[in-house]
Amino acid sequence: MLPATSPIPAPAQAAFRQQVLNPFKLRLFMLQKLPMAWLAGLRLVALTPEAATVTVPFKYLTQNPFRSIYFACLAMAAELASGMLAMLHTQGGGPVSMLVVGLEADFSKKATGLVSFGCADGAAIAQAVAESRATGEGRTVQATATGTDAAGDVVARFRITWSFRAKP
Repeated sequence: MLPATSPIPAPAQAAFRQQVLNPFKLRLFMLQKLPMAWLAGLRLVALTPEAATVTVPFKYLTQNPFRSIYFACLAMAAELASGMLAMLHTQGGGPVSMLVVGLEADFSKKATGLVSFGCADGAAIAQAVAESRATGEGRTVQATATGTDAAGDVVARFRITWSFRAKP
């Protein structure tokens, strides 16, 4: 079994974390690459090699006719939480393509107010990226992002399957 992280990408990961945790730089990135996330008001509030947290507010642009957050906005926040971990672990060490190949969701409560999505699958993502780099073959990993409201109640749980393939 390969180690989950390699010492080579650590400086690249630190530089990436510094950029995306800067609210101004993250908003510019989202405006350029993820305009719907920018419009919806998604915010990256925490990012470590192990976990990421993204928030999505209940507001005019994120609401559905039932006075809750539209499921697509919840999915966008869940994908961003796992995607930031994926982007972090693909920094340094050569290019790796990443793609969402599957999505499953469970909704357990009406999502109103600010919803925080946490994904703590950084180690599994790091291992998949490392294995793809070592073998040159594609690897998949299923990351779980759980959305909670201000009271700490789970409102939704998303399982996002990511595919990683090291580029030659």
